[in-house]
Amino acid sequence: MPPRWPRKPDRNDPAYRRLEDRINFAVHVAIFAAVNSGMWFFHTLDADWLTWVGWFTLSWLAILVGHAVYIFAIADYSGPIPATTDAAPAPEGGED
Repeated sequence: MPPRWPRKPDRNDPAYRRLEDRINFAVHVAIFAAVNSGMWFFHTLDADWLTWVGWFTLSWLAILVGHAVYIFAIADYSGPIPATTDAAPAPEGGED
């Protein structure tokens, strides 16, 4: 069952950002597991076909660990996202 959010989703809500980041991490782990298990399966059948599978798995695992460290230890969800300005720059020449 998918998670339900009790109010309107808003990226400025710290709890929503935290949940969204954790769901993105879970997707990252799932893709890592699916791709690497498939690659190791075919590597087991023919070791000469994917000679670089070990380096690929270790590299992706390092990225996955970095993602986990950021999500669970570094990310700050204490307040809203700072407002960005999307206003267009003032036109050149102005009125006289």
